[in-house]
Amino acid sequence: MNGRNAGNDWWRHAVVYQIYPRSFADANGDGVGDVAGMRSKIPHLAALGVDAIWISPWYPSPMKDAGYDVSDYRDIEPVFGTLPEADALIAEAHAAGIKVIIDIVPNHTSDQHVLFQQALAAGPGSPERDLFVFRDGRGTAGELPPNDWQSTFGGPAWTRVSDGQWYLHLFTPEQPDVNWRNQAIKDEFAKTLRFWFDRGIDGFRIDVAHGLEKDWNLPDLKGLLFPLDEGVEYDHPHWDQPAVHDIFREWRAIADEYQPSRAFCGEIWVGRPHRLAAYLRPDELHTAFNFEFLMAPWLPDQLRAVIDSTIANHAAVGAPATWVLGNHDVMRPVSRYAREQVGLVHGARNLIHFEGIPADVELGRRRARAAALLMFGLPGSSYVYEGEELGLPEAEDIPADQLQDPVWAMSGHTDKGRDGCRVPLPWTSEGYDYGFSPEGGAAPWLPQPAEWAELAADAQAGLPGSTLTLYRDALALRRQLPELGDGTLTWLDAPAQVLAYTRPGDGGGAEFQSWTNFGSEPVELAAGEVLISSGDLVDGLLPSDTTVWLKA
Repeated sequence: MNGRNAGNDWWRHAVVYQIYPRSFADANGDGVGDVAGMRSKIPHLAALGVDAIWISPWYPSPMKDAGYDVSDYRDIEPVFGTLPEADALIAEAHAAGIKVIIDIVPNHTSDQHVLFQQALAAGPGSPERDLFVFRDGRGTAGELPPNDWQSTFGGPAWTRVSDGQWYLHLFTPEQPDVNWRNQAIKDEFAKTLRFWFDRGIDGFRIDVAHGLEKDWNLPDLKGLLFPLDEGVEYDHPHWDQPAVHDIFREWRAIADEYQPSRAFCGEIWVGRPHRLAAYLRPDELHTAFNFEFLMAPWLPDQLRAVIDSTIANHAAVGAPATWVLGNHDVMRPVSRYAREQVGLVHGARNLIHFEGIPADVELGRRRARAAALLMFGLPGSSYVYEGEELGLPEAEDIPADQLQDPVWAMSGHTDKGRDGCRVPLPWTSEGYDYGFSPEGGAAPWLPQPAEWAELAADAQAGLPGSTLTLYRDALALRRQLPELGDGTLTWLDAPAQVLAYTRPGDGGGAEFQSWTNFGSEPVELAAGEVLISSGDLVDGLLPSDTTVWLKA
């Protein structure tokens, strides 16, 4: 494993693999992934060459939003396993040289969390209610919500309780927002951070990090959209409020109590690069997801603009860029790139949807492979969502009666939601569920496409040209080449429709270069040794939708 991973700044260059627990690997045969399944696949992760894993919520939860409705932040969901099993996973990952990052969900709890249940029982005006956002309603008898805020998943962001008050939930009604102006909430989450840091966790991914603070005057939105436009001099009432930075300064102080460094990565949808960089000042978060890169189409000018803006704004605060192509909330890159590419797409819930637009999956996979190689060469760290190393497309034909994402119901059955990128992984080309569960177990919690058999991990392992082989070889080179990881980038002169860059080395030897051809015709490369290519070269030329690394 990469020796750099032992350093205190491992988060500046790490390749992090996201595990969505329900869909990664099932060891006990109930059709749902679990901690034992994760432990069984540590050899796969080590062979892939990742520096860390990020585990989506594994806490006790009623699963109204796939675990992002947490009822106990300091235990493991019984469907997934036990706390001792989690301890064993942490130890085994560390033994394989892999850091462990877990999710934390600080914007809201489950409505089954003991603190919310106590708030319901205590009544209006009580200290227990002040841990959440309860308000009297408007109208002659309080029958109207306190304001016009809407849930991210659809419908009003307020639910009325039996005594007449309303509580805020920016997501499902089962996910009440907490009041971050209350010291008891701050103390509760500080206790959770230390609980997991003391167990050996190396960092946290922070869910909805830009949403914790609100304008407590609760003004109406009046149609105000988010992200806000560049240059505006006002703030959104419940996204990216300035006071949120004080929370993360307190969290950073806790992380800095530990050696080696514990790290944070924020899920921050703010749209404006300078506002994102504000979360990454030296006394706040270490890294944040670069969603502008994820949302950029397969068009060279727009991708280059996003890369330049990201690097410049991160450099201004001394932070590394963090690159990501997919996660559990967005359409898989293979299927995103399989469509006509237009521009930055901010769909419902800031997710990317191309439903109804014809897809060429082979084209999408070629582009996704090229995008991955381009990404792994960029300065900073990278995230890989489970299944990207297999080239999996979105599962777009899940029957309506098997959809489980709450978005499907809350949108009035107009938005299928995110189940298509959450389908359980295929590990073997044989078997009724492609090795996701032991033979004879229950059916997977979401149905798998039949064509995934040929994409299974065992079918691709060691196969020249497979997507799994490409990822393994690329990450092995990334560990070997000192130019890659944290650092700087210089663009090279290249033909139209080509992005080419170099990464400065130690001043001696050949120069590392990455070339990506977005055009329809092959192009000539600089002279040099080809290190790796996302597709076969044609008579020494770089074909369409292909990336190559070379030593020039």
